Amino acid sequence: MNQLLPANLSFKKGITCLLISAASILCFTTAKAVTKIDGLKCEYLVNPLGIDAIHPRFTWMMNDTRNGALQTAYEVFVGTDSAAVANSEGSVWDSNKTESSSSLVTYNGKTLQPFTKYYWRVTVWDDANKITQSSVASFETGMVEKSNWKGTWISDNKGPEVKPAPYFRNVFNFGKKVKSARAYIAVAGLYELYINGEKVGNHRLDPMYTRFDRRTLYVTYDVTSQLQAGKNAIGVLLGNGWYNMQSTAVWDFHKAPWRNRPAFCLDLRVTYEDGTVETITSDRSWKSSSSPIVFNSIYTAEHYDARKEQPGWNTVNFDDKGWKGVIIRPAPSANIVSQAMQPIRAIETINSVDMKKIDDHTYLFNIGRTIAGVSKITVKGDSGTVIRLKHTEKLDKNGRADMSNIDVHYRPTDDTDPFQTDIFTLSGKGEETFMPRFNYKGFQYVEVTSSKPITLTKESLTGYFMHSDVAVLGDVSSSNTTLNKIWAATNASYLSNFFGYPTDCPQREKNGWTGDAHIASETGLYGFDGITIYEKWMADHRDEQQPNGVLSSIIPSNGWGYEWGNGPDWTSTVAIIPWNLYQFYGDSKTLSDNYDAIKRYVNHIDDQYPSGLTTWGLGDWVPVKSVSPVEFVSTIYYYTDVNILAKAAKLFGKADDEQKYTALALKIKNAINAKYLNTATGIYDKGYQTELSMPLYWGIVPDELKAKVAANLAERVKQDNNHLDAGILGAKAILGALSDNGHADVAYAIASQETYPSWGWWIKNGATTLYENWDVFAKSDLSLNHIMFGEIGAWYYKGIGGINIDPANPGFKNVRLTPNFVAGLDHFESSHIGPYGKIVSNWKRKGKTVVYSVVIPANSTGTVVLPSDKKAYLNGKEVAMGDGLKVASGSYEFILK
Repeated sequence: MNQLLPANLSFKKGITCLLISAASILCFTTAKAVTKIDGLKCEYLVNPLGIDAIHPRFTWMMNDTRNGALQTAYEVFVGTDSAAVANSEGSVWDSNKTESSSSLVTYNGKTLQPFTKYYWRVTVWDDANKITQSSVASFETGMVEKSNWKGTWISDNKGPEVKPAPYFRNVFNFGKKVKSARAYIAVAGLYELYINGEKVGNHRLDPMYTRFDRRTLYVTYDVTSQLQAGKNAIGVLLGNGWYNMQSTAVWDFHKAPWRNRPAFCLDLRVTYEDGTVETITSDRSWKSSSSPIVFNSIYTAEHYDARKEQPGWNTVNFDDKGWKGVIIRPAPSANIVSQAMQPIRAIETINSVDMKKIDDHTYLFNIGRTIAGVSKITVKGDSGTVIRLKHTEKLDKNGRADMSNIDVHYRPTDDTDPFQTDIFTLSGKGEETFMPRFNYKGFQYVEVTSSKPITLTKESLTGYFMHSDVAVLGDVSSSNTTLNKIWAATNASYLSNFFGYPTDCPQREKNGWTGDAHIASETGLYGFDGITIYEKWMADHRDEQQPNGVLSSIIPSNGWGYEWGNGPDWTSTVAIIPWNLYQFYGDSKTLSDNYDAIKRYVNHIDDQYPSGLTTWGLGDWVPVKSVSPVEFVSTIYYYTDVNILAKAAKLFGKADDEQKYTALALKIKNAINAKYLNTATGIYDKGYQTELSMPLYWGIVPDELKAKVAANLAERVKQDNNHLDAGILGAKAILGALSDNGHADVAYAIASQETYPSWGWWIKNGATTLYENWDVFAKSDLSLNHIMFGEIGAWYYKGIGGINIDPANPGFKNVRLTPNFVAGLDHFESSHIGPYGKIVSNWKRKGKTVVYSVVIPANSTGTVVLPSDKKAYLNGKEVAMGDGLKVASGSYEFILK
């Protein structure tokens, strides 16, 4: 391998010298760069509040555009005095100067105390021994231990069948000057918290959904600015969420073992200027009343009667004489832990693009694209007028809202809880606005009907796109408009199904289907900073796992899914997602946390299927026409899990496990190949697309047969007229199987198709999200916002842009750049912000020449692998590629002729 390595770089008077070969050194001038240390995060959050981690992780980025910029050492300082930390004093922890290029460090200082704000900064030494210091960041601990809670779990004295959502309030008097205040609130259900009439924070649907009887989350807020001298009022509004499901559907969440009337526990911890601390808590002194939210269901909709409003209910001077007392309730679980993750927010406001008046009682709004979220309506009418807002993804042949594709699993017991239909009863007090608090839906159209005539305009209804507020890390654009629209639709579906856990669809189910999630995980990780959500969801996995290792097909679960759909082709999430997090972030914590869970899971399969082949699974879901054996596809995922376990065992120094599971992985691989591979022809089973692509993608094919199997796959695709013939498992594998094995042109032919069956076929039929079925006219399985065919988003980065992980140097410490300059594209741009910074891989054609531009972030390296049929030039000199060119950080432009 030729190298352009930091060890061969010198920086002197603005000259950079790079070793091209033993006899050739290329030097060129570089602009003077300023090194900055930024992107500081604790537990992957910026200045987080209320974390429970006793060994939090610190991460940062070295921002330096010099070619070859490299961190050689770091020193982390942690203390409780910001000025001291700014002066590089670490009274709580000083890591001391550590010779390392790592920008991920786990805290290893004095025991962290609860309710304490800590400050930290990092000093970095570069390859020239130059010192750069970061700014000061902070993190604040929360309860840390459940014994630190002072409040009591309370609820109103009503049962789970009672429909109106409850208000709670109390008034407190602060006699001293407040220095700071934090509210800690844990809820069984959903909530909104108010202080002196003002909502606290901008989160929605807090806390995140968990298995409530095994783990409950609390959220921390800085409420210092919302408190006032003297009397203060605290208000809490509770919603049902998944805790008290009153709607009925096939999954029987209304029979969940944890189900009860929502409850909460609150500690308001106030620190006064004199240093004393007072904690205001939830207890028997609180009062409760019914709210105008007369019904709320996370699964269906929300009903609001504005005539029942109690103005000022959460303010000091409100008269609550008619309110009732509260009851003490047991905690829903013994495990109350911090919600240390990006919250759900209303991220984007979307105005209606069209409104059609059908009659004086009926209006149809179109927001222009499919989203997950809610709508807000502003309307004026007589008191008692009932407004119904029906949310759908499509219209029927008469142009009316049609939900026949999304209500198929709903089993209503009566007509009082219509699916995805908010009900708003007007107070008659002028112009009124309604937006649900404890619900979200999947929709593009909203059909508004009223019991009395009303007048609406296009501006009367607005949509709000909601999802976990994860930062954007990736970008893709190209000369192919359809390709760009597929990428945007993939991202829209991914985010529509990211609500504190990955879901399958935002309307019909909202379930954490495991198969959908592992298929889309790479797409998500290339595009978004989702580690905190995935780490939370892996904790959900550990909550759900049976003692024998079995997992549910939907997670979290109320008990449904342990006997259907949970074979390794689906519940391989337990291994694949922790492994992907390790590969993308270079952080092995989640893999370590899940190690025993993975081990128990694969041991169970080994016990049940000693031959190495398993028939446990759903198979290649929603295929086009060819159906592959369940045993074949599910055993490949079983192999994948065991292979990950063997690699994890090696990583963690578990030699006995490494030996055991390496041998088991080989046994499974050999069993697959013995039964399904014709070594003479290079054909697996019947030679369908799924049967050829999955062994290539997941590493089943013997090395000496990879080229033959890949050629057979390419030929099979051509026989299928360059169209897909696969379900979700085959669609996950096929593009990568082709592009990784010399057939990127065939992969692009599939990816750029615009006729059935293809992603482009959806786009040509008006899709703005990914669908559940290749057939847009299918009579079933036709949600218009599913993510299970979402691997194509990741493939853009990998298969065309060529931004790939180096498994030997995870976290993009070394970036493998393997672009494919496929025919049919004039240019392609891709970027991904990894742990070390922004990676760029762009190419464009200029006649017969291709210009390939690369940016490798500071403190990392790259291996550039370019097509062997072209000559590559860098800075006017030809470079021999061999099996790849190793480059230091910096910017490069290759000319290929």
